[in-house]
Amino acid sequence: VQLQASGGGLVQAGDSLRLSCEISGRTFSSSVMAWFRQAPGKEREFVTAIRWGVGSTYYADPVKGRFTISRDKSKNTVYLQMNSLKAEDTAVYYCAEGHRYGSTWNEYDRWGQGTQVTVSS
Repeated sequence: VQLQASGGGLVQAGDSLRLSCEISGRTFSSSVMAWFRQAPGKEREFVTAIRWGVGSTYYADPVKGRFTISRDKSKNTVYLQMNSLKAEDTAVYYCAEGHRYGSTWNEYDRWGQGTQVTVSS
């Protein structure tokens, strides 16, 4: 399984952006797809996750109400819709796949290459 993240860019505070994570290879209904982010000098932090099979979602407090994770099974793709972006959302965003839900990076087995999101204030 390979993960390919895309959709990052430079936006202004208050703008929206949608990230995509294309999954090549087989996915399982028990898989959990997640987005993490890492800002310069900071540890990689959990953003959101979705259970591939049933679609249950989880969000970190800083993004609740602004970010939405979704998946399109027909396209084998996970999306991260980010609205009302803030300067503190600036980071490299990574998609990841695991076999159970968790909010720490080491609970996920496969990772995409990351896509840069920069929000100017």
